[in-house]
Amino acid sequence: MKTLSIEEYYQGILNGNRSMLSKSITLIESTNPNHHELSQALIEKCIPHSGLSYRIGISGVPGVGKSTFIEALGLFLIEKEQKKVAVLAIDPSSNKTGGSILGDKTRMNRLSVQENAFIRPSPSSGVLGGVARATRESIILCEAAGYDTILIETVGVGQSEIEVKEMVDFFLLLMLAGAGDELQGIKRGIMEIADAIVINKADGNNEVPAKNAAQDYKNALHLFPANENGWIPRVELCSAIEHRNIDQVWKIMDDYFRSMHANGFFENTRRNQSKFWLKHAIESQLSTLFYTHPQVKEQLKTIETEVVSGKLSPVKAASLLLELFKN
Repeated sequence: MKTLSIEEYYQGILNGNRSMLSKSITLIESTNPNHHELSQALIEKCIPHSGLSYRIGISGVPGVGKSTFIEALGLFLIEKEQKKVAVLAIDPSSNKTGGSILGDKTRMNRLSVQENAFIRPSPSSGVLGGVARATRESIILCEAAGYDTILIETVGVGQSEIEVKEMVDFFLLLMLAGAGDELQGIKRGIMEIADAIVINKADGNNEVPAKNAAQDYKNALHLFPANENGWIPRVELCSAIEHRNIDQVWKIMDDYFRSMHANGFFENTRRNQSKFWLKHAIESQLSTLFYTHPQVKEQLKTIETEVVSGKLSPVKAASLLLELFKN
């Protein structure tokens, strides 16, 4: 990868150059130590131009049609609401190469050719919850490039989707009807963090089951404690493939944002996002320092072998390695 100057990256981003934005995200995703300092300097320059978008997390069970829904929503926002939309689609990483499978971009054909759209599939690289390592930094760069709506698609539903909630303003959960008990296959904790639940594929023979599923979710949400921000999560139906009710889904989001701005919770959410980003950055950098420490690297394989053979407990092994790191 050819390394440009910080100013070249920076000016390209501010000018809305999608190619330069893509190169900049590649830079911050790089594990090359030489790129780390450059990428951090670029992020620092872009932060003053960020923060003016709505950050929306979208998750759901496998097969729910996340990419189709995101394309329908993105097209609606660009064509009807005159928005600039960036999609950060966290692709499952290849087990062999660690690279992104890049399926999402090929499934959003109509959206990807829009002048006011930017789609970036990034490998999850084994990170829990399907959140790419540099997702937060990518949000900053997209906002600096003028994108006012950031859609973050995650790999799927899991307990660690809570991490996604910590970096977005609105969390939307896509669900299906007609797959047995609609409340199965999704943890209560995920439903509790959703600001809206949308039943996709509510078309054809699936329309009636979708309405029944929506009522089930409404009933279930009433059992959860009230949100601190005063928002009552809503349930809606849509057909992404037919582009039906996409406007109603956006209305829910728009109502939410208006409500959060009015009661001051939007700013509170952004402060919490910054604190979570700091915590995550500390943990990430400590992990890097730990595993690149010369004595830890020297002893790690031997200690791992003793753990695998049962000669040493994982807790004791961790203590030994941490002692080497501290000393």
